[in-house]
Amino acid sequence: MHVQRLDALLAYPDVLHRKLARSHGERLAPSLDDPAEDAEWFHRVGDEVAVRYLERRFIELERAVVAEQVREVPTDARGFLSWFDELKASGPGQGDPLFPWLARHASLEQMRWFLGQEVAGEAGFEDLVALAQLKLPAQPKLELARNYWDEMGQGNEQAMHGPMLDVLKRQLALDDGAVVWESLALGNLMVGLATSRQYAYQALGALGVIELTAPGRAEQVNAGLKRLGIDGATRRYFALHATLDVRHSQSWVAEVFRPIVASDPRIAPRLAEGALLRLRAGARCFERYRATLWAQPLAHSA
Repeated sequence: MHVQRLDALLAYPDVLHRKLARSHGERLAPSLDDPAEDAEWFHRVGDEVAVRYLERRFIELERAVVAEQVREVPTDARGFLSWFDELKASGPGQGDPLFPWLARHASLEQMRWFLGQEVAGEAGFEDLVALAQLKLPAQPKLELARNYWDEMGQGNEQAMHGPMLDVLKRQLALDDGAVVWESLALGNLMVGLATSRQYAYQALGALGVIELTAPGRAEQVNAGLKRLGIDGATRRYFALHATLDVRHSQSWVAEVFRPIVASDPRIAPRLAEGALLRLRAGARCFERYRATLWAQPLAHSA
């Protein structure tokens, strides 16, 4: 593995994140290849090591940016939960003007472009939760199980959240061929945190802050889709997350964050770090989306 050559890729985020996203798709998908007949597996393992190195370097560079903020995070349970709740108002990307604009002004084509980016950056919340709960204590593990069960429609295929997103993609004919690297980086960050147990608590913080901050954005996207005449079945994913994630966030705080931080204050900075990393990645997306959408003629004043 040529480390210097790999490090050079970090200066080209478009190339880097397409490479990481492609690797994640291949590595995590079930395979029918017969291991006994797979003569190339050794070479693929070498390729995977290289990609995992790039993934780790990407995450560590992201961590360095928030390190100073993380050092200021309270480590007692009460203080940490207060700090975490404040992220809903003042965290990176919160109150971004993109979402009121989507609700009130975006055209159907602009909304379709935005949703194509969002779908591309979606790493599969239910799968991330399943990975994050490995070897956790009983109380947080049970809450993640409840969260997972909700994501899975409580056993009803029609109510599963992932397929709802598939319906949206199919009905609106979303194009995932022109995805910006910021969207891919968001998904790559979440997969990278969830698939390494060294980032286990960062993964919990990142997932928890999605539940905290998503409802307001989902509500505005749903409003924009409704304004554009999109039927309820197609926009059901956003309509549901505008309300359900409020309850999820409350349970996540009470059943996951509170007992974990109370058991070991050293965990608080790692949860906080994951939350900040996820919010920064989202804010980076929103900025890129605005730059693209509002650069179109009359887009901002429509």
